[in-house]
Amino acid sequence: MHIMEGFLPFQHALGWTAASAPVLVWGIVKLKRRLAEQPEQRMLLGVATAFAFVLSALKLPSLTGSSSHPTGVGLGALLFGPLTMVPVAFVVLLFQALLLAHGGLTTLGANLFSMGVVGPCVAYGVFRLTRGLGLSTAVFCGASLGNLATYGMTSLQLALAFPDPVGGVGAALAKFAGIFALTQIPLAIVEGLLTVMIVNALRRFNADELRRLPLLHTPEAKA
Repeated sequence: MHIMEGFLPFQHALGWTAASAPVLVWGIVKLKRRLAEQPEQRMLLGVATAFAFVLSALKLPSLTGSSSHPTGVGLGALLFGPLTMVPVAFVVLLFQALLLAHGGLTTLGANLFSMGVVGPCVAYGVFRLTRGLGLSTAVFCGASLGNLATYGMTSLQLALAFPDPVGGVGAALAKFAGIFALTQIPLAIVEGLLTVMIVNALRRFNADELRRLPLLHTPEAKA
């Protein structure tokens, strides 16, 4: 998913940075307020950050200029809400760009929009829509579809930057999404299963803290 350094045209890189910046600022404000009110959540936030960093660093070759990997942002989005994951994803992407040459600084805005904005929003929205099916099912659906939404957004970003000479943006989008799907659908399933495992472990060992989070504010949380 991480679009590599210098791969996007300057106007596109600048545009995605402008789109991501206000959401990042909003997320930082929300995160600071949350931690000021509930400082005991720092440990769970650290778990969510580490989960996102490790999973999104496990990249597989895919499209030229990008790669396939789990995103890991679904866990944090379900625990803390999607806005909290915007600054978390920003830190993850920045460190990966600087330390692992995974992604880039010029494409940081585009990568943040897909992995830090779209992915968490879809993960949280799907979780809320499917929570009546049971907690584990909702967590799996949210994490998996949040992963796929991230790659759908990356495919759109690449299609807008490099439209097909004949079919335009639509044909390019179908091509990019189709190539990503070969590796990303299995990875999304794996990420969903891993997220369920982490949530079940947290419920077992951090039940009191989890009860203060949106994840367990549902009648089926006991399922």
